[in-house]
Amino acid sequence: MSVERFIANRITLSNKGKNNISKPIVKIGITGISLGISVMILTVAIVLGFKQEIIAKITGMTSDITISSPGLNSSNEPTPIKLSPDTLKMLKDLPFVRHIQPIAVKNGIIKTKAENEGVLLKGVSSDFDFSFINKYLSEGRLPVLTDTGVSRDILVSKKLADKLLIKCGQKLLAYFLTSKKMSDSLSNVRDYVELEKRSRSFKVCGIFNTGFTEFDENLAIVDIKQIQKLNYWENNEAGDYEIFLKDFNTLSSDVEKVQELLGYNYKIIPVNEAYENIFSWLGMVDVNGIIIISLMLMVAGVNMITALLILILERANMIGLVKSMGMSNISVRKVFFYVSLKLLWRGLLIGNIIGVGAVLLQYFFHLVKLDSSTYYVEYVPVIFNAGHILLLNSGIIACCMLMMFFPTLILTRITPIKTLRFD
Repeated sequence: MSVERFIANRITLSNKGKNNISKPIVKIGITGISLGISVMILTVAIVLGFKQEIIAKITGMTSDITISSPGLNSSNEPTPIKLSPDTLKMLKDLPFVRHIQPIAVKNGIIKTKAENEGVLLKGVSSDFDFSFINKYLSEGRLPVLTDTGVSRDILVSKKLADKLLIKCGQKLLAYFLTSKKMSDSLSNVRDYVELEKRSRSFKVCGIFNTGFTEFDENLAIVDIKQIQKLNYWENNEAGDYEIFLKDFNTLSSDVEKVQELLGYNYKIIPVNEAYENIFSWLGMVDVNGIIIISLMLMVAGVNMITALLILILERANMIGLVKSMGMSNISVRKVFFYVSLKLLWRGLLIGNIIGVGAVLLQYFFHLVKLDSSTYYVEYVPVIFNAGHILLLNSGIIACCMLMMFFPTLILTRITPIKTLRFD
């Protein structure tokens, strides 16, 4: 053991059991570091968990990339598009594509004995990925879809079911307006568009509740063949094609590759543009996280500087004594560097136990709840990532070491003649 480390250990041990000035200051310094690292761990876990949960819900209910027609019809609904089997195969063969599926949407009104309510029907095919919806299925079952017959199953959101007092197994009647091309021989007009009133009967097969108000408000899922028949579409036509990616982080570059493959006859919409307001809000969450982490770094650094200055001033006589015995300024600074390091490790140990413990408790038991109508989730989501925790610890160590360099400069101004003449 070096002389510097030995003296540092003696200084640390001498604080125990004595009513000196530095004892409460050192405790405050350790508390500041513990508070800083625990808050930083919680902040990163909550920010990343919140973003991941919200993005997972948005992409689960929609998709990462949507292929649609560039225009709308008179009912403000997308005009149908048709992708050839070869084009679909090329899209599916792209290395970043996980799944692709056709969908169609239709606005309508559902009538029951209790109430009437506007509804957005989402038509899906037999190859639709129900894995996300299945997690939030609260009652009943998923729709049974085949390539041959037309299913009358309808899967409704819990909010819609509560408004209309709908139960599983109940029959519903929905009304729609459909654009239909007509010909008028009397006025010599070959084709004109007329809005036709149409209706369909459905049977409620299940009820889901994602907690995402923006989607759950009036959404219902049906067989895409129902939408095709209502709109007089062909069997191979769809309103949109939804593409799911293997990695959401490559969204920007993947959109460009899909656009290059399909050209500009189709509108390629990434999810962050379709729901720009939500992603802007998530961006503000990132900013808040950065502000909190910066403040905690400052708190930890200032506490360590204060504790180190008090320790140096309290032991001015000892510093003068060891200098009179031939110890250099560099060696004296090493002594207090080791002292600071010990205090820092204590604070980090306590802070990591508190921070990681709080994250694990929330992860497994969901202790802190949220209002899903405001935050889109029922509890505070967190992510436990050892790499992030190591990075935070490394950052706070580097920051504190850098900030503790400056207080040790005062040691060069302490001379034996000034400190020992009063003893």
